Amino acid sequence: MTNATTSPPVTLEDVRAAAARIAGKVVRTPTLKSITLSKMTGAEVWLKFENLQFTAAYKERGALNKLLLMGDNALKNGVIAASAGNHAQGLAYHGARLGVPVTIVMPRTTPTIKVTQTQGHGATVVLEGETFDAAYAHARTLETERGLTFVHPFDDAEIIAGQGTIALEMLADAPDIDCLAIPIGGGGLLSGVGTAAKALKPGLEVIGVQAELYPSMYSLLNGLDMPAEGDTLAEGIAVKSPGLLTREIVRAVADDIVLVAERHLEKSVALLLEIEKTVVEGAGAAGLAALLAHPEKFAGKTVGIVLCGGNIDTRLLANVLLRDLARSGRLARLRIRLQDRPGALFHVARIFDEQSVNILELAHQRIFTNLPAKGLSLDVECETRDRDHLDRLVAALVAAGYEVTLIELG
Repeated sequence: MTNATTSPPVTLEDVRAAAARIAGKVVRTPTLKSITLSKMTGAEVWLKFENLQFTAAYKERGALNKLLLMGDNALKNGVIAASAGNHAQGLAYHGARLGVPVTIVMPRTTPTIKVTQTQGHGATVVLEGETFDAAYAHARTLETERGLTFVHPFDDAEIIAGQGTIALEMLADAPDIDCLAIPIGGGGLLSGVGTAAKALKPGLEVIGVQAELYPSMYSLLNGLDMPAEGDTLAEGIAVKSPGLLTREIVRAVADDIVLVAERHLEKSVALLLEIEKTVVEGAGAAGLAALLAHPEKFAGKTVGIVLCGGNIDTRLLANVLLRDLARSGRLARLRIRLQDRPGALFHVARIFDEQSVNILELAHQRIFTNLPAKGLSLDVECETRDRDHLDRLVAALVAAGYEVTLIELG
């Protein structure tokens, strides 16, 4: 997919200038090797912890670089942006530091934590539309009506140069990285990081990662017509239309783009919390999800992954973790057919006790079932040590003559 360009809109020199401009005003986040994830994936995995920025996302870099390059009139009148959250927080935070009024238009589907945190940085938040594209259109209308300066979240050379500073830090800290797995929404992160990384290390491979539900850049660059819609965990990269500037840069610097399913995004969020003790949002886990979904593409390589954001709603995080426990067999829901007679529940519970399985919740169903009138359905939510332990429980129930159905997740 990589093509040469004669006059790139963003260069290594632009990225280096951005790095000097924002130095000391954003966190120089660590790049650390994950021994456990390396063993698990067959690649040498290096993680760039951009979720440790003050606003918990890399977007601060581009937003600050853009603000520092604006004229006095633009800064005085104020700026406006459309964002699913992280660009909003970065612009709001640094706008407040610089005394710049900031208005943010967000989709109504934006997680509450991102709305409240953006407001907490002093920005005026307007909720409009169900998607980023709807919020974007409304922001452009307000830009004209209120005389504000629009700051694009990704389709802007100065924003892209700021995001590219991540690559300078990663390759300084882990010079042996020979492959980068970079999330793509609108394409600003990959455009900046890919441009800088390829200039510093021309043989380095850049792999873009998109959620299967929003394959907009993948579809565009592969000449396909794929729908981009749905309720993805990775709302930070749920963009229906890539930028005009970024699509050309991504075309030039990306060696490939891969898609990841929701189950891989969920698994990656859970693994990063469990193994690395770090909280990431769905988009922030996309790089690791690519290694889980496409292990053959990364095996044996030294892979750099940008944990680009950590703003995930706590209730959603809890759901993701519980679903991961269910997929791994540590939580399970069993549907057991019983006869409606005294002692039926006692005899089933005794098997759970014999197998050392903890019962968390019980639910009888006598009415809304296709069983005979003297039959009932018992749903048991239980906790086991692992999948083998669960399999032993099911085998014991079947051996005792019970009809058992395991309620699986999708």
